[in-house]
Amino acid sequence: MLRAARLLCIAAVCIAAGAFAQSTPPRFEVATIRSSNPDELGGPSGCETGRGLTRCSNVTLKRAIIGAYHVVPDHVMLGQVPGGPDWIDSDRFQITGKADQPVSGDALDAMLKTLLAERFNLKLHREIRNGEALVLEIAKNGPKLQPADATKLSYSNGHGRLEATAVTMDTLAEMLSRDTGMTVVDRTGLAGAFNFTLVWNPDALQGLGPDDAAAFLREVLSSAIQQQLGLSLKSQRMPVEMLIIDHAEKPSDN
Repeated sequence: MLRAARLLCIAAVCIAAGAFAQSTPPRFEVATIRSSNPDELGGPSGCETGRGLTRCSNVTLKRAIIGAYHVVPDHVMLGQVPGGPDWIDSDRFQITGKADQPVSGDALDAMLKTLLAERFNLKLHREIRNGEALVLEIAKNGPKLQPADATKLSYSNGHGRLEATAVTMDTLAEMLSRDTGMTVVDRTGLAGAFNFTLVWNPDALQGLGPDDAAAFLREVLSSAIQQQLGLSLKSQRMPVEMLIIDHAEKPSDN
């Protein structure tokens, strides 16, 4: 009887410990956030992750949220995650987080979400709204894609050139979402992974305002995708999931 009681007690402790572990959000071992100095404001802006480290340089809170949650907001919302105070689009920060060991990109994103929630007192919710999205489909003459022999995904995307190895259509849709600033939905029906190169002219966007440049980039990409990949990219109004900012506060530097 006593042995059974002890076993029950041990089981209860294990269950409680497991529940605590599940409820504890993932955190960086070391993390710092500070406001960008005036001499840093003209420098590069963006986030880099790898080998257990996330480093965001000269980013707004909204840019950090988009990176952590892989959100691509609808262009009807002016390319922004809706909600929140005005400063989340203007004030810039240096954000660094280091895990206690090398972890996956998904794990680093989860840690960044925890850091933003705790240091900015950030509160968010998801909501479905009707908006404009881009639909990726097979073009009239069929796809021009090479099936991948390699199983490891890799890609280089910069300055008008996308080199892709073992990339699925879902992943391509995610890349195009980041480039166009709109949600891209994969409706190609193509299974498996592919190798391809996509080239377009980024210099054609020079001299255009942000809204005109974004619209023109979508036209340029759509034409390149059809000619080079045998796919089409068309605008369509549909329900789009948005990430809404309910609350945010400026953090103290550390």
